[in-house]
Amino acid sequence: MARKKDSPQKAALRELMGNYLKENNVKVKDGTDVNSIMRDMMSIILEGALDQELDEELGYSKYDYRNKETDNSRNGHSQKTLHTSYGDMEIDIPRDRKGDFEPQVVKKYQNSITQDMEEKIISMYAKGMTTADIESHMRELYDLEISDSTVSRITERSCQ
Repeated sequence: MARKKDSPQKAALRELMGNYLKENNVKVKDGTDVNSIMRDMMSIILEGALDQELDEELGYSKYDYRNKETDNSRNGHSQKTLHTSYGDMEIDIPRDRKGDFEPQVVKKYQNSITQDMEEKIISMYAKGMTTADIESHMRELYDLEISDSTVSRITERSCQ
């Protein structure tokens, strides 16, 4: 059976990924390799989206300072570790001089892309799983290192 026709975006992405894998001699042997590639792609996409958000906030792009109509400007990047279903990743969050920038893609103090993670933990706890079982389950399914005590704090918070 033939593959259905890709959308132009999917075809472009397929070509891009094929070239990337070939040019960088990346071999995909198992799911761990796929996770690693997905984690890298996700960090690049998130960083690009955050940079675009700051461009929008400031009203000019990075090197277009001649069109600058604000007294605020870029002030480098800070690093943040995000927990994702692909594992932990480091991303660079752009900053502005005045500290007014409130990113929406990855909000301040957000440390997980999967925002429903706490709900999943609470649901597992409500179904009778022990904190150790939940910790093990989260490590196996999401490659997230979460301690028994963190699970306990999350579940205690939900019971109050």
